[in-house]
Amino acid sequence: MALHGRVAARRHLPGLRRFRSSGHDRNHGDRVLHESVPVMATDRGKANTRTLATALLDALKDRGAQQAFGLPGDFVLPFFRAIQESSILPLYTLSHEPSVGYAADAAGRLGSTLGVAVVTYGAGALNMVNAVAQAYAEKSPMVVISGGPGAEEARMGLGLHHQVKSLNSQFEIFREVTCAQAILNDLDTAPDEIARVLDTALSLSRPVYLEVPRDLVDRPCKRVPRQSRPTVDTEAARACAAEILSRLQSAARPAILIGVEARRYGLEGKLASLCRTLGIPVATTFMGRGLFAGEVLPLLGTYLGSAGQASIAETIEGADCLLMLGVILSDTNFGVSHRNVDLRASIRAFDSAVAFSHHNYPDITLEALVDALAEIAGSIGEASAAAAPCYATGLPCDDTALEPSDVAMALNDLFAASGTMPMAADVGDSLFVGLEVRDTDLVAPGYYASMGMGVPAALAICASTGRRPVALVGDGAFQMTGWELGNCRRNGWAPIVIVLNNRSWEMLRCFQPGQPYHDLDDWHFADAAAPLGGKGVRVTNRSQLKAALEAARADSGSFQLIEVMLPRGKTSNSLERYSSALRQISVLKDE
Repeated sequence: MALHGRVAARRHLPGLRRFRSSGHDRNHGDRVLHESVPVMATDRGKANTRTLATALLDALKDRGAQQAFGLPGDFVLPFFRAIQESSILPLYTLSHEPSVGYAADAAGRLGSTLGVAVVTYGAGALNMVNAVAQAYAEKSPMVVISGGPGAEEARMGLGLHHQVKSLNSQFEIFREVTCAQAILNDLDTAPDEIARVLDTALSLSRPVYLEVPRDLVDRPCKRVPRQSRPTVDTEAARACAAEILSRLQSAARPAILIGVEARRYGLEGKLASLCRTLGIPVATTFMGRGLFAGEVLPLLGTYLGSAGQASIAETIEGADCLLMLGVILSDTNFGVSHRNVDLRASIRAFDSAVAFSHHNYPDITLEALVDALAEIAGSIGEASAAAAPCYATGLPCDDTALEPSDVAMALNDLFAASGTMPMAADVGDSLFVGLEVRDTDLVAPGYYASMGMGVPAALAICASTGRRPVALVGDGAFQMTGWELGNCRRNGWAPIVIVLNNRSWEMLRCFQPGQPYHDLDDWHFADAAAPLGGKGVRVTNRSQLKAALEAARADSGSFQLIEVMLPRGKTSNSLERYSSALRQISVLKDE
């Protein structure tokens, strides 16, 4: 992993109290705090029972965190004990650090709040870097809390177990994939540092890193300051909103495209109201699939360019003024049709700035902009002109062999009969199948696209919402993290997990056909469900799938695993369109 070449701060140089880096990528600064003379409980007053651990946990709860996911290890055991004994936040342990990261990420996305991952130093935290990188790329406010070596251990001069190059190597690595960092080894300044780091996570909606030396966990500590609210320049926001509305009103074919920041900052309700007022067509991005579930607004559906519905592509790509709100400009959102969207005719509100074709409005948050737009907006278009999204239903109950899109149709039938359920989807065809299911809350890694998030995200839905989810996961991804289902029984979780088993990394075969290393063995996942505390069934045709889904919905006593056997070389309709569009682009490049 590339670092910025900074010299790692040495923790305990005499007389040195603080090290501060120059920061990067909108980084609010990162500090390694150096040990000061410890303050004993008698110096603070015997009545003060708050410790560094409980001060941190209280601050997390005050800022909206609902639970912590973790995996114990020796450097973090004192903090685990503090979590358990204080009962400030519920603690859910999983079996592998990547799953801890994926679950914390999903919890943050679901609740538009802080997701918390607690791991040990070195072998634990470094095992979670990939999940944190995904949260950074996809703007999820995860808090990584790592236990760390104590002060006396650091003074020994010996290499500690789990240490890489220096004691600060882990800190330097996490500097690259988080937006704010601190090592809490100064009890006097720790409260302000905790506030700074957590508030940065919320304001930027990206991961942060806190390291807690294990010998300071139970030491007395002052209360962490309350969350600070960023100053909003309301005049600048109104001026920006007025210019946006002027451009929309003068456009012949205006449209709105909404992305992940709508959920990250909890703005779906405000944006739905604004879109109803404006009355112009609205679509969500690939990454924003699942936004506005249950909201009434002129929503066309999900924009996928030439890989999606032609009517949606025509509206977005044909707009002479496209307002993009909270949209990550990524290849998954625009890659297939990036040349078809005229960015010169777009207005982009993202990362606390608004960009027009020739100038910018800096330091305007999406919330401030939406509030200003709502204050002065009037109707521009006609909402009734928007066509409602259409999803396939009516899967025949027969012995026809299953194909991936049959799973989406079966879920649409189930949701129509029994009500929608939240969904988690892994990458690959699992995600594309999810795009064919009617609108519902969806958690998926649509940009960074790391395999393995599906099952841990489903468990996070159980823990953070109390709702029962459906997980869509391929056999390759299930091999990575599917075994976390063994933690369902002790937590009372009962997700419905659909494993799309084509004995292949099928999406990779779309990009590079004919290679044997895309093939996987048949692991018979359904047979593993009972030993893990759930129920499993393998299905091969449509009638079996419909029966399995109905039985799974009726049985909420344990997790249900439905292993859907699919032929190699067959993908969902959505993935086939996506792959076809990529192949066409490749041909045009070759020409």
